Amino acid sequence: MTYFLIKTGANALALAVATWLIGDITLTGDDGGKKALTLVLVALIFGVVNFVVKPVVKLFSMPLLILTLGLFTLVINALMLLLTSWLADKLDLSFHVEGFGTAVLGGLIISIVSWALNMVLPDRD
Repeated sequence: MTYFLIKTGANALALAVATWLIGDITLTGDDGGKKALTLVLVALIFGVVNFVVKPVVKLFSMPLLILTLGLFTLVINALMLLLTSWLADKLDLSFHVEGFGTAVLGGLIISIVSWALNMVLPDRD
């Protein structure tokens, strides 16, 4: 349970950095508390998408991943971020990613921040 909370917090922080650095990834809300709650909920959605959908997409895109030496992962990460944005919209959360190019850049930033956080955060065991 603690590991789940740590990973969700890391995802929320990575999403916050992406919204701060990229103008076309928006998180709107009335106040800081509502924005923080929205960010945590979006992080939960993002975690579920990455846990359920991403492995299936990676499996079916394995030839492209091999052919591009793994660079196609950037496209997959962008698609997962766009799916998260779409689901957030359907759940009436104020998080939006504008366009595929923005999603690629956002996915790259989220990956880098998540990697850095996973280096300093405790492991599962």
